[in-house]
Formats: sequence, structure tokens, C-alpha cells
Amino acid sequence: MSRTPPPDPAADALTDRLPPAEPPRLSFWQRRVRAPLLALLTQGATPEKLSAGIGWGVVCSLFPFLGCTTALNTAVAAWRRLNQPLLHAINIAFGPLHLVMILVYVRLGETLYGATGEDRFTIAEMLQAFADLSLGDFLRRFGMAGVHAFSAWALSAPLLYWLSYYIALPALRRLARLRAAPAAADPAAPAPAPTSTHPVK
Repeated sequence: MSRTPPPDPAADALTDRLPPAEPPRLSFWQRRVRAPLLALLTQGATPEKLSAGIGWGVVCSLFPFLGCTTALNTAVAAWRRLNQPLLHAINIAFGPLHLVMILVYVRLGETLYGATGEDRFTIAEMLQAFADLSLGDFLRRFGMAGVHAFSAWALSAPLLYWLSYYIALPALRRLARLRAAPAAADPAAPAPAPTSTHPVK
């Protein structure tokens, strides 16, 4: 019958002096996307509600007018009772794409209205005019372009919403299941947010 060796005080003292192991480094995706979404799920937000927030955030963040997306995200989040930080994070992330999509929406609107495109402009020219001209002069210069862009955006908004919703929903449900796994092992852990089979608008 084997005997358990007696503890080695020298080995124990050496172990006590070792620095604690560093936690594993998280990737950008884990720090900026996965961890915040897990935190929201822990706070009781459902995957359906978060998917709705992502859908509305995408639509509002591509609203084709400079300086309006933050106010629009805030208003829609209050109206639909969505998570404000989530929508504003999407708005910040979509900043560069927003500038590109303004021009895309203008061109699509020109096609819808059959415009000739004689007053076509670049993003750089629009930004320079926005900085240099008064509001009245800017509207006179880009007024019809705004009508074209708004029309194209309004037509694309339902498609953008549902695409964003149904792309995000499976991933968020998977995150919810990952969150529920440790809760099932630990009865003291908070219960995961319930999920629904119906889309949230």
C-alpha cells in the first residue's frame, strides 16, 4: 500500500512566491462584441430584443443626412425601448460606411427619379460644402440630392432591418446558450434571459 508523501515546505514556499498566471488575452471581437453582448444577455435582454436593437441601429445609422444619425438612434431607442448603448455603438461603428452610403443612396435615388445627374458630387465635395456653406446655401445646393437619398433609404430600410435581425439572431441565441451553460452548473448564478420564437420589431 503506497503512502502519501509528506508535504515539502520548500516547494510550498516557492509556489507562494510565483506570480499569478495572467488571464488569456482576448481578441478585439471578444472584447468589443462578444463580451458586451454577453453582459446585456446577463442583464435580462433577450436575443430577440438585442437583434431588434441591431436591426434598428443599422437602419438609423445609415440615415443619409450628416449629423442626424445620433439623434435618430436616440429617438428610436426611446420609442422602441431598446438598449441605447447598443444603438450608439452601432452608430459609431458605421461612421465610415455612413459617408459612403450617402453617395450610394443619392445615386440610387437619381435612378428612381430619372434624374440626369448633372449636379453630381463626391463625398469630399459634400463634406467641404457642409463645412463652408450656410445651412440655406447647403440645402439649395444639395436639396434634391437629399430627396433622392431619403427616398432610396426609405425603400431599403425594411430590407436592412430584417437582414440585420435574422443574421444577428442565431448568433445571439448561441451566446445566450453559452451564458446559460455555467448557470445550469451553478444554481446560484442568475437565470438566463428567456428566448422567444417571435421576431421583435
